[in-house]
Amino acid sequence: MRIRGLGRWALTWLLFSFTLSLAGQQKPVQDAVHEGPNPALPVLHIDNGPNSAQARAEHYVVLVSLDGFRWDYAKRDEAKHLLALGKHGVWAPEGMLPSYPSLTFPNHFTIVTGLYPEHHGLVANGFWDETRQERYGIGDAKAVTDGSWYSGTPLWSLAESQGMRTACFFWPGSEAKIAGFQPTYYLKFDDKIDDTARIQQVLEWLRLPEADRPHFITLYYSEPDHEGHEFGPDAAETRAAVLKVDGLVGKLKAGLDATGLSIDLVVVSDHGMAKVEGGWITLDQFADLTGFESVGSLLYGKTEEDRARVYNQLKKASSQFVVYRRRDVPPELNYSQNPREGDPVVIATGPYAIRAHAPPAGRTDQPPTAGAHGYDPRTLGQMKASFFAAGPDIVEGKTVQPFENVNLYPWLAHLLGLTPPKTDGSLNVLAGTLRDGGADREK
Repeated sequence: MRIRGLGRWALTWLLFSFTLSLAGQQKPVQDAVHEGPNPALPVLHIDNGPNSAQARAEHYVVLVSLDGFRWDYAKRDEAKHLLALGKHGVWAPEGMLPSYPSLTFPNHFTIVTGLYPEHHGLVANGFWDETRQERYGIGDAKAVTDGSWYSGTPLWSLAESQGMRTACFFWPGSEAKIAGFQPTYYLKFDDKIDDTARIQQVLEWLRLPEADRPHFITLYYSEPDHEGHEFGPDAAETRAAVLKVDGLVGKLKAGLDATGLSIDLVVVSDHGMAKVEGGWITLDQFADLTGFESVGSLLYGKTEEDRARVYNQLKKASSQFVVYRRRDVPPELNYSQNPREGDPVVIATGPYAIRAHAPPAGRTDQPPTAGAHGYDPRTLGQMKASFFAAGPDIVEGKTVQPFENVNLYPWLAHLLGLTPPKTDGSLNVLAGTLRDGGADREK
């Protein structure tokens, strides 16, 4: 926007996602010479043409995701760079509400589409599609790069369709062609890529000629989610990871300031983290799941009779979860309209590890991770995510109450001067954080 006059299987994607084969008109590019010893990164390029005259006139947005950065981590661990960003711009001191389920892929895609998971289709990190008779899994290269799994218009596709070039240094969905486009520049996921090299690449994109320079850039870090899962949210290792990524935000901010460009920096997370209580809760110990497909805790009955039977077997089985027929899931969860959600729907009542089945005989049954997410953020506050933003188009020194992350999409589109489609979010929710109040602008 120019002022005129982002359970154990939740970890899987970090190791396997985006190690993908790519086709079509993409080719490696080396944009600019890297500073220091890091080799040029394997950036992939889609020729979407140059920036339009209108796009060149707009400011820039860099959207950073810190996976699993719980809403209270910054204050708890004195993350000075993030707190400074909030002081000089806006932040949500009581957190941002992720969409249910508070998982990585669903919420990253919600942030860039403005749609609840049941509307954009990524209802979990893994699920069954009854119509396709296929599974989607974040470690499945074929599925992840197949744009037909996704609904909505990601922000990079919106920008590209309106003549503005974009770049993604990792983001769920960015390796698939969705709504007709992929980002002009992107990379296959590789969490081994050096943290500072990621920042260098962002800055190199911003040093490209004006015709090729991306105005919307995403940057992703998997920390402190890794440590939160392995050690728990209160562990020393997690606190160290919080400060590590805070330092990276500081380096990025300094580099962005040095470009002399008008850049709005937005730092978010996808969800929080809670300490897991107890061991596995295995649903087939309470109900006969014969004939059911299952993915994680999601259940897919083949007949109405089967679905009703399992619902009745589970509905009073445990105080650690509640069970609904899909049509009866409480409306505030926005999780009742998509068959991919399964039926019946099992929802944990606390930080419990739920699964349909134990591993098959011969495989070791590992205990749950120390920390987990995926729970309802309205009943488990540890699920709330983070939000910080500052830049020339954002008011200074403002705090906002907890808001749903679907509202980021129209707000980001406004910062970029783009016309967004109708979504589940509203610009009105965050309009007060904008220097122009969210006013309509002539194109």
